[in-house]
Amino acid sequence: MSDQVGGFVHRRLKILVPLRHRDFRLLWAGMTVSLIGDGIMLIAIAWQAYELSNAPTALSLVGFSMTVPHVVLLLVGGAVSDRFDRRKVMLIADLIRMIAVTALGLLSVYGHIQLWHLAVLAAFYGAGTAFFGPAFDAIVPDLVPEAELPQANSLDQFVRPAAFRMVGPALGGWLIAAFDGRPGDALLIDGFTFAISISCLILMRSSRRAPAEDEEPTSMVGDIKEGFRYVRTQPWLWGTFLAATLAYLIFWGPDEVLLPFIVKEEMGRSASELGYIYAFGGIGAMFAAVVMGNRDMPRRHMTFMYVAWTLSTLMVAGYGIANFPWQFMAFAFAFNALESAGLIVWITTKQRLVPGRLLGRVSSFDWFISIGLVPLSYAFAGPLAESLGARTTLVAAGLLGGLVTISFLFLPGMRSIERSGVLAGTDLELLSEPGLGALESSAPPPREPLPVARPILVDDEMVGRHQETLAHLREAIVRWQASRSALGGEIQTLEREEHVLEREIEFARSRLVDVRTRLAVMRGLREHYAVAGHQVTDGLERLSDAPTGAEPDLVPRLTAELDAG
Repeated sequence: MSDQVGGFVHRRLKILVPLRHRDFRLLWAGMTVSLIGDGIMLIAIAWQAYELSNAPTALSLVGFSMTVPHVVLLLVGGAVSDRFDRRKVMLIADLIRMIAVTALGLLSVYGHIQLWHLAVLAAFYGAGTAFFGPAFDAIVPDLVPEAELPQANSLDQFVRPAAFRMVGPALGGWLIAAFDGRPGDALLIDGFTFAISISCLILMRSSRRAPAEDEEPTSMVGDIKEGFRYVRTQPWLWGTFLAATLAYLIFWGPDEVLLPFIVKEEMGRSASELGYIYAFGGIGAMFAAVVMGNRDMPRRHMTFMYVAWTLSTLMVAGYGIANFPWQFMAFAFAFNALESAGLIVWITTKQRLVPGRLLGRVSSFDWFISIGLVPLSYAFAGPLAESLGARTTLVAAGLLGGLVTISFLFLPGMRSIERSGVLAGTDLELLSEPGLGALESSAPPPREPLPVARPILVDDEMVGRHQETLAHLREAIVRWQASRSALGGEIQTLEREEHVLEREIEFARSRLVDVRTRLAVMRGLREHYAVAGHQVTDGLERLSDAPTGAEPDLVPRLTAELDAG
């Protein structure tokens, strides 16, 4: 019976497979509790800002203050996560964020909070996030085998919206309502969730990457430059980063600032109803995570990703035309479901194709470039809403953001990895590569009962070494496939250049023959004109010496001599 249950979980709920690993369980547990607190903060910060000022510019200022240090420190955070113990980097980042949120809660509870307090402490919170995000992205491949990365990513995309967008906001709205509209107590609870996350990180083992034997120490600036050089050679990376930059500039600020403003100020709804709207968005993201976690990687994965993100961005325009809470919930569900579907494919593609030693830096570039203009989006959202109206701003942001997103799908080189088939046939449940995936495929039930085998422990040192070796082999195969595809493209380019040069050489040779022929003719004409000149000179001399009566006969004779010459 237990084998049947395990088989069902393996077949139907493969998203839970990474939880076999102790450190990933701890990371997942701490992240879940912390994200619930972040969801509480999402409602509490918006409510607190609009309690202090009922203008859209209030939350715009807080969002701007939070994202500026986040963006500025992201590159440093990525380099730090590649050079130091990623677990300790996340621990320190969580400690900074816990202090900032707890200070906000205490100021609010005792009635001393002002808008500038929100802005300053939000800046410290953003600084901590700049180090936590890249370290978290980079530590997951250290904790689970490569074959289970899709499930780990899907689980992350399931837990993140469940905690951050569903449970957290709903709980935050309920807490604010329970405390008579005071968000300070909700912020203190968020601080407590960070303490739980820190405890889980302390219990994890060290995850510092061991340097290769031939790897020489480098400076942090050198690490950042190396990551930048790699990103610059991959159009699918820098193109997606740039697409996200422009799209987020257009819709991020209006979405984050104006949705709470419409619900609280224009519609006069409660914090709990705003929490329910965000909660339905979380349900949509959870739905996408479950579906994507049990399906194959789309064959045209880059196209799938961009179409999903385009449709997701268009849902922002729906917030501008919605008039009832259930309509906001429907658009929030669609927005988060489509965004998460594309994000799961994106994270899996990035983790499969980017070398492990560069993954932290590439993740920091992903965050840095993608949200580089988000502070400006927050800064513009409030003034635009006051000038055009909150609903008009949301509609324009959704439509324009969707148009910008889909246009980058046609960037030269964007779909090269899709066309090369590097990830063709990849299972979003388990990695399926020729020669390696067959080792993990399940065989038909045997006719004879098999002897009872020793149960394999997750922490078994030998199994761990084999899993690590298998992951390295898979990574090498993926890099080899990508290099082979790139080499094929370069060969085709050189062959086309060779063909063009051959045609140019053939034309040059033909031209050379023509020039030589004309040159020979010109030289002959030059000699002819020289002889004719001498004849004319001789004729004139004879004409001047001839008797007067002989002139009529001499002229025809000279003309005949010239014609003969």
